[in-house]
Amino acid sequence: MLMPHQIVERSLQDRFDQNVRKHYFRGMEFAGPAGDPGWFGPGSAVWHVHSHLEALVFGLQCAAYIERLDPSIYWMGMHHSRLVQRDEKTGVARPYIDPAGAAVRLGHSIAFFIGTAYGSTATAERLAQTVRAMHHTIKGTRPDGATYDADDPDWLRWNYATVVWGLATAHEMYHPNPLRGRKLDRYYGEFIRVGHALGGTDLPTTKAETLECLQSYLPRLAVTHGAAMATGPNLPMPQAAIDWAIRDTMPKWAKQLIQHRDPNIVERTARRTAVWSVINGLHTAAGAIPEFRQAQARVKGGTTVPHTLPTHVPGTDPVRTRDEVEHSFA
Repeated sequence: MLMPHQIVERSLQDRFDQNVRKHYFRGMEFAGPAGDPGWFGPGSAVWHVHSHLEALVFGLQCAAYIERLDPSIYWMGMHHSRLVQRDEKTGVARPYIDPAGAAVRLGHSIAFFIGTAYGSTATAERLAQTVRAMHHTIKGTRPDGATYDADDPDWLRWNYATVVWGLATAHEMYHPNPLRGRKLDRYYGEFIRVGHALGGTDLPTTKAETLECLQSYLPRLAVTHGAAMATGPNLPMPQAAIDWAIRDTMPKWAKQLIQHRDPNIVERTARRTAVWSVINGLHTAAGAIPEFRQAQARVKGGTTVPHTLPTHVPGTDPVRTRDEVEHSFA
C-alpha cells in the first residue's frame, strides 16, 4: 500500500510524464551507451544544479523575464514564436501569452536543459543542432526599422548570459544544497559548453563576468510592452507572487529599469522562505528525475573521459526550413 507522500510523488511524476516527457523527450538517450559521460559527466556542477527540476524550471522563468528586456528579442517572439496569441484571421501577433504555446515552449526548454545535462553525447549534439537550426530561421525587422538576427554574436552573448544567470541564481537562492563562491563559478565555467554549442562566442565564464556582461547591454534595453504586461499589478494571484519571486532574482540595475523595489529585509526573507518551501516541497514530493538516475547508472562503471565537448563548427549546419525544424521537435 502506498503511503500519502508516495501517492503525491506518483501523481506529480505521472503529470510530468503525460505533459512533458511524453511529448518532448522522445528520441533522447539517457541510459546508454555505457560509459558515455555526455557533455558534463559525474561530479560536474551541471549535474548537481540541473538535478533539482523545480529550481531549474523557476530559473528558466527568471531568464525569460530579463531576456525580453531586449526589444529585439521581444520582436523576435512577436514575429516568430508561438508563445504569443495571434489573430485568427490575419495571423498578426498580439502582446498576450498563448497558454498552449507557452506550455510547448516550456516543454522544449526543459527537455533541452535536461537532455544536454544528462543525455548521451549524441543526444546533446542533436538537441543543440535543432536549436541552432531554429535560430537560423529567426531573422527580421522591428517596427522601428532595426533588424534582428538570432545568429548575431551580440544577441547570442546576451541570450546566453540571461540563461546562465537565471539558472545559477535560482539554484543559489532555492536549492537545498546550493553551490556558492568558487563552486558556483564551476557551474558558470562548465555551462559555457552549451553556449558554444549554440554558436556563442566571447561568453562569460564566472558569476562576476556574467553580471558585467548583462549590465553592459543596459544602453540597448527597454521596458517592452510584453515586459510591462507581464509585471506585478497586471497579473492575478498566484502569478503575481511568482512574478515577484522572479524579479527578486534580478540584478539591481535591472530592478531599477522596471521600477521594482525590494521590501524590507523581514518581509523579503519571509517571501523568499515561502517560495523556498513551495519549490522544495514540490521537489521532495516528486523525487529525483529518472533521467538523472539513468545517467548515473550509465557511468557507474566509469568513463574514459570526464566529459565530451560539443563538436559544432560554425557555418557547417545544413539549411532547414522552419517546418523541417519544428518536425524534428515532434
